[in-house]
Amino acid sequence: MLPLNAAAPAEAVELLLSCCHSRRWAERIAAHRPYPTVDALLAAAEEAGYDLTGADLDEALAAESSALPHPDAPPAARTALRAAHAAYESRFGHAFVISLDGVRPDERLDVVLAGIRSRLGNEPEEERAVAADELRRLARSRLAFALARGLTHTRWNL
Repeated sequence: MLPLNAAAPAEAVELLLSCCHSRRWAERIAAHRPYPTVDALLAAAEEAGYDLTGADLDEALAAESSALPHPDAPPAARTALRAAHAAYESRFGHAFVISLDGVRPDERLDVVLAGIRSRLGNEPEEERAVAADELRRLARSRLAFALARGLTHTRWNL
């Protein structure tokens, strides 16, 4: 049995909010428990991500924060990343979100910088769609990570 299935409703919602900061998304997934398998839960999370309204997406994006470079990153890289994040947030009004699943740690900074630079050229509505897609990937990844950890903590440190 999945630990999320046994959680109290309020606890399940709180745990799910750690993955995607849309209350409606978290409540929807919690309400459809029990899930027979991890795959079924992850599929439900992804499907719920496609149903985010504009307000749900705004809520989720408002709670995201820009990724910081590794503390060992060279000062020039930290400066470049801060500038890129500032330009993105100025243009689109929310933090840059990107899923880095499958990206090696030593490549993450380059991938984030390249992503920001390429997405800065998007029109606002196009970027909203891209950000929503990345947010779905992030939520799925965070949920899978939490499940792998066994949901043993009352709060997930994701």
